[in-house]
Amino acid sequence: MSSYEPYSPQVPAQPTGRSLLVRSRHNRMLTGVCGGFADYTGIDANIIRIALVAATIFGFGSPAIVYLAAWILLPEGQ
Repeated sequence: MSSYEPYSPQVPAQPTGRSLLVRSRHNRMLTGVCGGFADYTGIDANIIRIALVAATIFGFGSPAIVYLAAWILLPEGQ
C-alpha cells in the first residue's frame, strides 16, 4: 500500500498583534492620518484631532509638519 496525500501548500499565518500604521479610508476628515493613528492606537479619532489642533495652536513642536509628513509617507489602508 502507498500513502498518498494530496499537495496542500502551507499558507503563511497573518501577523497577530498590532496592525500596520496606515491612513484610514473609513475614518477620515481630510486625509485619514488621524483616523489611521486612532485605529492603530485604539484611541478615539476625535480626541486625536482635538489634540492635534490644540498642539498646532499653542505651538508645541510642529504638529502641522508632522501631519503633512504622515500624509505623504503613510500608505492608504484597505
